[in-house]
Amino acid sequence: MSKVIIIGAGGVANVVAKKCAQNDSVFTEVLIATRTVAKADKIVAEIKEHMPDSKAVFTTATVDADNVPELVKLINDFGPKMVINVALPYQDLTIMDACLETGVHYLDTANYEPKDVAKFEYSWQWAYQDRFKEKGLMALLGCGFDPGATQAFTAHHAKHHFQEIHYLDIVDCNNGNHGKAFATNFNPEINIREITANGRYWENGQWVETQPLEISQDIYYPKVATRKSFVLYHEELESLVKHFPTIKRARFWMTFGEAYIKHLNVLEGIGMTSIEPIDFRGMKVAPIEFLKAVLPAPESLAAGYSGQTCIGVQAKGIGKDGQPKVHFVYNVKDHADCYREVQAQGVSYTTGVPAMIGAMLMLQGEWMQPGVWNVEQLDPDPFFDAMNKWGLPISELADIELVKD
Repeated sequence: MSKVIIIGAGGVANVVAKKCAQNDSVFTEVLIATRTVAKADKIVAEIKEHMPDSKAVFTTATVDADNVPELVKLINDFGPKMVINVALPYQDLTIMDACLETGVHYLDTANYEPKDVAKFEYSWQWAYQDRFKEKGLMALLGCGFDPGATQAFTAHHAKHHFQEIHYLDIVDCNNGNHGKAFATNFNPEINIREITANGRYWENGQWVETQPLEISQDIYYPKVATRKSFVLYHEELESLVKHFPTIKRARFWMTFGEAYIKHLNVLEGIGMTSIEPIDFRGMKVAPIEFLKAVLPAPESLAAGYSGQTCIGVQAKGIGKDGQPKVHFVYNVKDHADCYREVQAQGVSYTTGVPAMIGAMLMLQGEWMQPGVWNVEQLDPDPFFDAMNKWGLPISELADIELVKD
């Protein structure tokens, strides 16, 4: 049906590619392009080994995603209908520029973040709205799990359960064990920047800033565990409070173990999480980039990973019947199951599957519309159907408040 380019070859790209291979009636030809082509070649070799019946044709190429002319040549040579961007958030804008120049649709899983400033927001990408619309192209932003599925969960709340959502809590628990002393489950540079930044949440029409990991509470994650969870800022909050203006408070919670926080505090204390370049043997090196090179690659954690993830959205407000209501929508995924299916750990899996689904819904026309869009602006029903079909079954809990005020 369609040719697509996947840019990136890390843990999430591995999942996206293998789910495309499973869904070969939609994704007929796939090019995986990355700076280190050997990583893309490894993904293709695993597809041939583990999915020999897939009719999708996979090829690989080298590309510098910071270089617009190089991206344009890659896209023009292959002729895809869309680009699935699972590279670094720093590269979102160059890839969007290349898509505009070549006339192809665009999807990513994380919003743009400048490399030299620990700040991520949608304003840079929302500014592309008119350019994509005028060219009849679609850009879908943040279609992973969080962001992505969490926004679809919120849209589902609004469509099926609530007249007004007043309080929104997004919760993300990784109750897994990878056996390492310290490692991050996705790109270390992005992960550590996110956690060490000040927290933020939305309340009564304004952002409230907190110290990193300042606010916490024990939250019960259904079918998994009760875990200490911390408020931090996450990008989907920005778009959700814009598109659902009845929200009075919106927070994002994530679990971290004591050992993880201790390691992080030490690394931060000695300057290893800094994004400011230092002089080292005649070179300018940001300490966090060096740390990333030392830490295990997230995709290397998959074999032997045990435990589950649980990610969900609790909404409180006025139900469709006009009465106060609380409702929770969530997914639980087992790390070992992910490895057996696509040789990935659960965090990569839960990000990669929604990216494939978003691309599928665009290509099939169910979500296709010119302009720049966030997931919550689109119909959640086909997304829910696809999540249940493609490996991320959704559960719901009514009238049980898991996150307290």
